[in-house]
Amino acid sequence: MNTTPELEFDLVIVGGGMVGSMLCAAVANGLSKHAELMSVCILEDRLPKPFTPGTDPPYDLRVSALSIASERMLQNVGAWDGIVNRRCCQYKKLSVWDGEMAGRTDFDASSVNADHLGHIVENRVLQLALQESITELPNVTVLSPARLSRYRLTQAGVQIILEDGRQIKSRLIVGADGANSLVRPQAGIDVDKKIYPQHALVATISTALPQQDITWQRFVPTGPEAFLPLCGQRGSIVWYHSEDEIARLAALDDIEFVELLQSTFPAELGEVESVQARGSFPISKAHAKKYIAQRVALVGDAAHTVHPLAGQGVNIGLLDAAALAQILLEAYGKGRDFGDEAVLRKYQRWRYGENQLMLSALDSIYEAFKPRPAFVRRARSASLNMVDRIGPVKQMVMRHAMGVSGDLPTIAKSIE
Repeated sequence: MNTTPELEFDLVIVGGGMVGSMLCAAVANGLSKHAELMSVCILEDRLPKPFTPGTDPPYDLRVSALSIASERMLQNVGAWDGIVNRRCCQYKKLSVWDGEMAGRTDFDASSVNADHLGHIVENRVLQLALQESITELPNVTVLSPARLSRYRLTQAGVQIILEDGRQIKSRLIVGADGANSLVRPQAGIDVDKKIYPQHALVATISTALPQQDITWQRFVPTGPEAFLPLCGQRGSIVWYHSEDEIARLAALDDIEFVELLQSTFPAELGEVESVQARGSFPISKAHAKKYIAQRVALVGDAAHTVHPLAGQGVNIGLLDAAALAQILLEAYGKGRDFGDEAVLRKYQRWRYGENQLMLSALDSIYEAFKPRPAFVRRARSASLNMVDRIGPVKQMVMRHAMGVSGDLPTIAKSIE
């Protein structure tokens, strides 16, 4: 018989990664004007390894290109300083070109009167900074290690049972637990999925070139080749290819791998001096058929995964979190039941269509750069050149990439 007392919170977030922690921070930081605080609990199976500000540990392989909108959100919830004090790399330029033809588009922040286009940040640093911003809040509880076993609906909300037997009452459960979400199937939500015939190899390298402020991506028939600048004379390489070829690349020794990088990647990379780490993963996209169920909402990878070629997965997940937080806070401030489906439907209407457009756009880019007849390759290359030449079109694309266009949550629009 379980004698552990049952815990009770207004909101339970399953998954304390980047998106779940942003949701928690946005909800908790948005309640200062209310006398009664909403109690929030995060369930996280495994917290990231510490990264003490001022130290310089090896780079994590998984990094994200955070947009201006994401930067604003992080500033507004008090997490940005935690990122800057650890490690991040600002980039001001973005170059995209067709490796088969002459098409190329170069973006520069100065052309839209901006200081920069975004920052490259390790996923672990982002998660740590967000968790740091919520640690001292009296209305937030982080349970870790804690893993969901199941939940069931009750008259007033949900009862959550953890694998260790602990039980939690809540008015709403949010699945922020990634692509292999435990919440999504228990809520009876199906997902549409596409497996790409590609894998990605990610490597952290040191370069002969000094600190870079440009990210670039070249499209070739086997898949994109990308470079993301890191602090100092370091960078992150993303190499897309067939599963067999990525397995072969992963098995090469460091000397062979560096030589192949040097001969395969464009001259913009400069001389590769060494490789610090590398890893690989399969590529897929998925989209839940809906984002909500009774007393349930999904955010981030639990709701959608996208092809990583444009680095937008984390950014749209953070926007999900900010949008859901805004809707929950509005309902809470009016004394409404924020876990009611009528409230949650506002979140689904807001984010589902926006995310579907992004998934479709990224899939279209992938399809466009697959091996194609010559006339298609010429049209594709001409399109890149056209974007580069036509100022208004170029600026529109840049604003979208920076995350400053579209229907944005309030905390993504400006620094409060």
